[in-house]
Amino acid sequence: MTRPPPPGSLRRRSLLRVFGVAALRSLPLGSAGAALVGAALPAAAARPELTTFDINRDEDGVYLSYAVDFDLGRSVDDALMKSVPLFFVAEATIFRDRWYWRDRRVAHAVRAWRIVYQPLTSTYRVTTVGGLSQSYSTRADALGAINRSSHWKIAEPGQIEEGAGHYIEFQYRLDTAELPRPMQIGISGEPDWQLSVKRTLRLN
Repeated sequence: MTRPPPPGSLRRRSLLRVFGVAALRSLPLGSAGAALVGAALPAAAARPELTTFDINRDEDGVYLSYAVDFDLGRSVDDALMKSVPLFFVAEATIFRDRWYWRDRRVAHAVRAWRIVYQPLTSTYRVTTVGGLSQSYSTRADALGAINRSSHWKIAEPGQIEEGAGHYIEFQYRLDTAELPRPMQIGISGEPDWQLSVKRTLRLN
């Protein structure tokens, strides 16, 4: 009768086929298994960071300058390389303090971008929603065009009441609501797609 292989031998043979004999021959099975698990897990994208956030107010209104440092997670990057359009949104809202009721929204500004990879030309097309389009040769340049804004007007002077307290709520995010519906269901809860950063700041 053929004796069955010792426990773990089949798993070790599989590891050897994946990593090569020389790479794993000196490792105990536990170490080899850990190496396989580590290799199978995709690297998580770093959380986005708001590196610049400045508010300026003058007689012409309220202006916001910001910069968001982020990279795309593996599954988001894979979708982009398959020519799935990605939408990014920057949103700024100014509220006036009210002690007797909910704070009143006095100003609201939104900017949105669409980025899509074009395989025929190996370029990235960035379109400002409702505005202009431009192509970039690298992903880094394309993301650099949408992750910052300088002197963005978010309120008119008459919207800010002198002597009253105001604060600004800002959010920059990857808008998954613009993805195809079946894809929205498939990525639900995946960390790579939860790209968002927020900041609240007192105006006066």
